Amino acid sequence: MDTTAHASPSAPKTPGKAALASFLGSTLEYYDFFIYGTAAALVFPHLFFPSDDPAIGLIGALATFGVAYVARPVGGLVMGHFGDKLGRKKILLLTLGIMGLASLGIGCLPTYEQVGVWAPVLLVAGRLAQGFSAGAESAGASTLTLEHSPDGKRAFFTSFVMMGYASGMVLATLVFIPISALPQEAMMSWGWRVPFWLSIVVLAVAYWVRTHLDETPVFEAAQEKDQVAPMPVKEVLKFQAPDVMRVAGMSIMVVMQTVFTVFGLAYATSTAGFDRSSILTVNAVAIGLSMLVMPLTAKLADRIGRRPLLLAAAIGCSATIFVYFLALSSGNIVLVFLAAFLNMTVLYSAYNGVWPAFVAEQFATPVRYSGMALGNQLGLVLAGFAPMIASMLLTPGVTGWLPVAVFATACMLIAGVCVYFSRETFRTPIEKLGAPYLEGTARRREQGAARTARHEMDTMLR
Repeated sequence: MDTTAHASPSAPKTPGKAALASFLGSTLEYYDFFIYGTAAALVFPHLFFPSDDPAIGLIGALATFGVAYVARPVGGLVMGHFGDKLGRKKILLLTLGIMGLASLGIGCLPTYEQVGVWAPVLLVAGRLAQGFSAGAESAGASTLTLEHSPDGKRAFFTSFVMMGYASGMVLATLVFIPISALPQEAMMSWGWRVPFWLSIVVLAVAYWVRTHLDETPVFEAAQEKDQVAPMPVKEVLKFQAPDVMRVAGMSIMVVMQTVFTVFGLAYATSTAGFDRSSILTVNAVAIGLSMLVMPLTAKLADRIGRRPLLLAAAIGCSATIFVYFLALSSGNIVLVFLAAFLNMTVLYSAYNGVWPAFVAEQFATPVRYSGMALGNQLGLVLAGFAPMIASMLLTPGVTGWLPVAVFATACMLIAGVCVYFSRETFRTPIEKLGAPYLEGTARRREQGAARTARHEMDTMLR
């Protein structure tokens, strides 16, 4: 018999197991997203959006990459509601299954040459399913890991969510390197499908680990005390709407990532003249090394606070994206790697390792999943379309990338401003996080008690 739902509110936390479960789930999410982004940059313009103008085909393929980010807020809204009502674990198992099966389906799709316009329609449908699932995955994983983590180490354990991002990207790139080296005909006919089929392996491992994970103690305590919000989204917007909007602004920072990994790959191979394998290798190494940087910066955030690191990373990324595109324009692969290391490995990873804990800590337990999912995914809509926007901003010439770098910098600075105006939370006990919600619901209970007392007094006097 499953006793999870009846566990004591004093049930022990299992931060290591929660971090592993979140790491594997995020690995699947980002593996699927990166193989799609890579295929959108290299393959899909020819197979699903054939055009006499290669630029139009590329914009069409990158638009389908962005479509998933439109579905992400919907997934976050729906799954966040049920995650706050039914528990984090159940919803995370569901999102994992949707993501894995959607990716497997994309790998089996017919091309435009085979079925005509139905090919891009089916591709968009699969991409929407990926986005719906991903909209709940990162918020749910961050919430679950944070709530299993001890005070004073919350950022460290929650950083494993974004270490899954790095792991998924590296896996996706390592899979695509031999695929991209295939003869053109083989890659276009069956080679591009293999990375999508392989996602079933990550799905199986992640699903098994999550089935052996307990629900979080603070959520179980909220259930036993009847403090689960009846309509979490309504409640979080009533008491913490400014926090949701600040989180949306902070999440715009992912524009830096999608410009680097998706648009940067397309620009490097189609305009700057690099071969696919070289750039994929640079990306894999630069982001793979971030798996070392993220937990270190998260440990530092547990000691000195979240905001100083996030602000320094936002400013640093804003400057070094110019260095990265300058390096691409030079044609020197060593300079490209050094610029990628500085921008992605060091600076972006400092942001990426800390933001999951910081964002989750803005919300109280009864509305944490919904608040984080809603705010985070609203911000990510722009990030999803950033590669397409970057392609449209690109101008002819050696410095044609300048508008793209300015766009990425503006987004990163917006994220930094939202960080600056958010509450510092690294010393706040978990039961006291989300002060606006706690204070608002306390006032509502007091007002309710006062109305009840007045009603009883009136009844007695009559």
